[in-house]
Amino acid sequence: MIEASTSRRLLVVDPCDDCHRLLPGLRIIGWDVESCSLEHAGDRTCDVGLLRLQPFHLERPEAVKELISRSGTEWIAVLNQEVLRLKNVGDFVCEWFFDFHTLPFDVSRVQVTLGRAFGMARLRGQGSIHINQPEHELLGDSKPIRELRKLLSKLAPAESPVLIRGESGTGKELVARTLHRQSHRCNKPFIAINCGAIPEHLIQSELFGHEKGAFTGAHQRKVGRIEAAHGGTLFLDEIGDLPLELQANLLRFLQEKHIERVGGSQPIAVDVRVLAATHVDLEAAIEHKLFREDLYYRLNVLQVLMAPLRERHGDLSMLASHFSHFYSQETGRRPRSFSEDALVAMGKHDWPGNVRELANRVRRGLVLAEGRQIEAMDLGLASHQGPAAPMGTLEDYKTRAERQALSDVLNRHSDNLSVAARVLGISRPTFYRLLHKHQIR
Repeated sequence: MIEASTSRRLLVVDPCDDCHRLLPGLRIIGWDVESCSLEHAGDRTCDVGLLRLQPFHLERPEAVKELISRSGTEWIAVLNQEVLRLKNVGDFVCEWFFDFHTLPFDVSRVQVTLGRAFGMARLRGQGSIHINQPEHELLGDSKPIRELRKLLSKLAPAESPVLIRGESGTGKELVARTLHRQSHRCNKPFIAINCGAIPEHLIQSELFGHEKGAFTGAHQRKVGRIEAAHGGTLFLDEIGDLPLELQANLLRFLQEKHIERVGGSQPIAVDVRVLAATHVDLEAAIEHKLFREDLYYRLNVLQVLMAPLRERHGDLSMLASHFSHFYSQETGRRPRSFSEDALVAMGKHDWPGNVRELANRVRRGLVLAEGRQIEAMDLGLASHQGPAAPMGTLEDYKTRAERQALSDVLNRHSDNLSVAARVLGISRPTFYRLLHKHQIR
């Protein structure tokens, strides 16, 4: 039986008469039960979901897949004899649902299944997630990500330019979109341009626009990205790759707040907030005459420094779970959790490609996984099960064990090193000494 010590939210979608007869008993033992149609399920939150499958769900399964993918929790299918006779119903239920029940209900079995589903959702850290949770949130609970969210809340209301720095794949555009969304310009355009992805002979026209007949092929007037962002936010990604000639034009715009289209002579006033991002060492680029120092100081009024994923070990599990749900519809597979071996492998990996690499590895894992969980090899990471490490001296084994212990505890407690030290049963100075010894930042 399920203990009634805490309230657990159950969402029943498209309930039948048998479902309604079941619900009073579930409320008595501690379930907070809501019911609704599939059409309105996206507005609800739940710890566990119960969905009555009907023939039309299997004919057009996209809505069911989207509901399960976005909810972030476990779902149980309810099947009648008509649905059980349908072709491929078994494959669909096994792929997308935690378990299933046939009608009429065996009440005691339903209670046990709900308890198991609730426990699994809690173990995976996925319960009580809002079904329509925004995909653009900065996910994570590590110290670097908490400090980043706090900093962005201070910078967003300002009008000053912001320079966002960090390695490739750390989410610099996500930060720019967050700054725009939290600013008073949020209802105006957000225009992004990758300065390193546009051919050099086209970037002038892309940024500033051109008049009809300005050059061969200019058959009509074109509004540039800067002008299109009027009233809103202009995000210049990979600003370090902007050619020097264009740097001078951009500097002029930042100083004078107006532009001229290519082939035009009339100044056009533009009101935008400029955000820029780069993974390039701009100070070194200035020293080598590859970036203008005056433009650097114009853009670097406020600065955000993105932490690489290897310094956010505590966020790995949450981010991986998010991507598992995000890409489940694209891959046509149910969101999967990660085996203990996969979590250890992720904790040991250095993530040179940062969050972008994690997203792509999880995407791959969803496609390749054969069981209910994604394994290390599905992610393309080395498995750490069994005696995989080479033989060595006793000191070698002690060193590997120390590093493994540090990696495991940081994966759970990276935001509180005092707790991490207590978990290992050592003092905080000893913990810092071991981090230094194993070169773990």
